[in-house]
Amino acid sequence: KNEKITFIDTPGHEAFTKLRERGAQIADLAILVIAADESIKPQTKESIEYLRAFNTPFIVAINKIDKPGANPEKVKRDLSELGLIVEEWGGNIPAVNISALKGEGIDELLEFILIMAETLNLSYDETREGEGYILETSKDKRRGILVGAIVVDGQVRVGDFIVTASSYGKIKFLEDSFGKKLTIALPSQPILIFGFESLPNVGEIFR
Repeated sequence: KNEKITFIDTPGHEAFTKLRERGAQIADLAILVIAADESIKPQTKESIEYLRAFNTPFIVAINKIDKPGANPEKVKRDLSELGLIVEEWGGNIPAVNISALKGEGIDELLEFILIMAETLNLSYDETREGEGYILETSKDKRRGILVGAIVVDGQVRVGDFIVTASSYGKIKFLEDSFGKKLTIALPSQPILIFGFESLPNVGEIFR
């Protein structure tokens, strides 16, 4: 519908606690994915704690509804025991049944995201100096220090001086998530930054 959505995918495996915490902190809104045949796992509870801690609005996506043994109603009941009541049961948390494998419910999920974004009145100021979050860092033998980031406000431009709590530099060039060269990056845009003098810490704010 001529709208753009940037997804930050945080793995559900218990080893990725820090990634889930950063995801909850950075996102404008979250999608809490719960398998219909497994219901709530320890990492689901952990994700809910992060969403509550950062007051991140979220949608529940009950996945794998095509699998034998899928029980979306049990998921909703288990959520209610954690104090999370879905809209269908009179609460305020949107929930949608989906099958990532077959594509069922995905259009409805995207519709929920757009409605919530409109309700939250998400906006930014293009005239501000750019700022965002460091998502990942690496060292490339040929290109040097590479920093994956997401812009949250203002504009980030090639030639800008850039600073975090632990590092600084001057942006030599930018790439989008498809490897295309950019001169300017806008809010919600995932970018690769070249120009830091040293590796910044993941999770830091850059300005």
